[in-house]
Parts: sequence; structure tokens; C-alpha cells
Amino acid sequence: MAVHKLILDDTFDDSVYTLTAIHCGLEDFRLAYLLNKHLGICLCRKASDLDAKNGQASYSIFEWEDEKQLITWSLVSNICKTEEIQESDYKSLFDNQEKITKTFHLLPEFKTVNYFLKIEGELSIKKERSITEAILNIPQLATAYSIDSGQLKSKDNLIFN
Repeated sequence: MAVHKLILDDTFDDSVYTLTAIHCGLEDFRLAYLLNKHLGICLCRKASDLDAKNGQASYSIFEWEDEKQLITWSLVSNICKTEEIQESDYKSLFDNQEKITKTFHLLPEFKTVNYFLKIEGELSIKKERSITEAILNIPQLATAYSIDSGQLKSKDNLIFN
């Protein structure tokens, strides 16, 4: 019996997108509102959050599909904080339970980034720069910059579907 082997190129893995890191202290819905206002888009909160780390962490996600230009915009938080109750190993008269806050990051190599704006689709460099400049003009934001997706170690975390 003959063995047939199919080899798929890496072209299926590489989707075309741009990624912008956003540093700010705003809540997710407020940032989505400001991006909608300044960029002329319509980000809406998805019904379910983005699950990661086998249900240990969930990240808020806002999305908009521009059907005219065939572009999908996604705003996702990078930080997830969860509280766990840790019981002490020893018994005492005053048993107390400590609350421990654990912090998870969607992209661990960018721990200081609060949010990511992922734009899936073909964008010219000029359009990408104008989007970044429009984001930088929002006074409530500290900074924003583009990230080279080729340098990401955990790019699989950016697959939202």
C-alpha cells in the first residue's frame, strides 16, 4: 500500500494583520469608545471574552468587521487579573484565608502593554501610520506604537476565531 504524504506550506499560518500596542489606564469600554470616535470605526463588545490558559484567564475583546474594505478590527486587553483564595498549610486558632491576585498576559513578551489593536487585512504603510498617529492624538492615552508580528513569540494567542 502506497503512503501519500501531504506537505502544507506555512502560508496558511501567516495571516496578514497589523498590531498596535496601546498604553493607557482606561477601562476597556472607554478606550473602545475613544477609538470609535477618533478612527471612525464601530467596535462592539463580543458576547464572550477571549479564553486563554485553559480557562484560567479571560480577556475582554471588542470587534468590528468593515465589510466595505474587508478588514476586521479587534481591540483586546493584554492583562487579566484573577483572585484566588489560598489556605494556609498549618492549623491555628485563627485560620485565615489569604487572597492572592494572579496576573496573566495575553502576550507575555509585552507585559507593560494594556491593550492591543489588531487589524486583519491589507493596509498600506501610509494607512497604518495614519491610524497610529490618530491613536496618538487621543489625549487620554500614554502612548501607542506598531509591533512587528514577525518578532512575536506567542502569536498563536492572537487567533481570536
